[in-house]
Amino acid sequence: MDANYSLMVHGGAGVLAAADDPVRAEQYLDSLRTVLGAGRSVLMEGGSALDAVEHCVALLEDDPLFNAGRGSVLNEDGEVETDAGLMDGRALAAGAVGAVPRIANPIRLARRVLEAGDAVLLVGSGALRFAAKCVIPEVAGEDLVTLERRQEWMRVRGQEAVPGAPDPSTIEPVGTVGAVARDLRGNLAAATSTGGRVNKPAGRVGDSPLIGAGVFADNQSCAVSATGHGEELMRVLLAGTIANAVLNRGLDAAAAMDAGMRLLRDRLSGRGGAICIDRQGRCAAGRTTPRMPHGWIEWGGDVTCRL
Repeated sequence: MDANYSLMVHGGAGVLAAADDPVRAEQYLDSLRTVLGAGRSVLMEGGSALDAVEHCVALLEDDPLFNAGRGSVLNEDGEVETDAGLMDGRALAAGAVGAVPRIANPIRLARRVLEAGDAVLLVGSGALRFAAKCVIPEVAGEDLVTLERRQEWMRVRGQEAVPGAPDPSTIEPVGTVGAVARDLRGNLAAATSTGGRVNKPAGRVGDSPLIGAGVFADNQSCAVSATGHGEELMRVLLAGTIANAVLNRGLDAAAAMDAGMRLLRDRLSGRGGAICIDRQGRCAAGRTTPRMPHGWIEWGGDVTCRL
């Protein structure tokens, strides 16, 4: 076993005006610290990188601060449909789900898709049918909807505010959540989960569950979780671009991240970001947006978090 492990998490790229409020900013930082601590425990006890990223992303899905799981934004029908994907760098195994309603932790369902091995991506009703076979329960759709997200959706659609809801000017979705890890055996894994875009078309699938766009892991290169405007990230295959820079150009995580952000910015003026751990356990983060809440533990060291 290697003596070191590394772990990163993110809470989505965007403007995050709420970060200007010290109380609100500390809520984001506290959540990231808690999740990193939980992931550290998994890795220190000999858990796999895949176990660690699944666990971390499930915790972020449970936190209504973030646009994933409970707290997801609403689609054009006023409903939550989520996307999630994860990848194991040992053998390029992957599992993903898209446009899935009524599942509290879509990353758990994506893990079961990976383990089944019959498909990489299941969507909509097919994903729900698979969840039933796996005895992953459905929840009431409203259980995933927060008052803030309902208010945000109504504001976007020009409708009246929900009585008792917060001031719309204070509401801003934080995007996709994700995690990447290198475990004590040197294996890499990545996971990404999102509620997508507010008022998105029903059935829309973003970059998060797409291998090479929103998520990628390969022991020969690195693990990447991306976030941002999904259509733009898909067009440049952001996660795969970063991984290819490590594998084929010999770059470390930081240099590969710079290459990915440069491509996103120069070709599309794209809005997004990513986190990456390379095969040596080096951590890097990049963004083209003003903010991206994220944190890391490099080589078993201290927890560091930034907005």
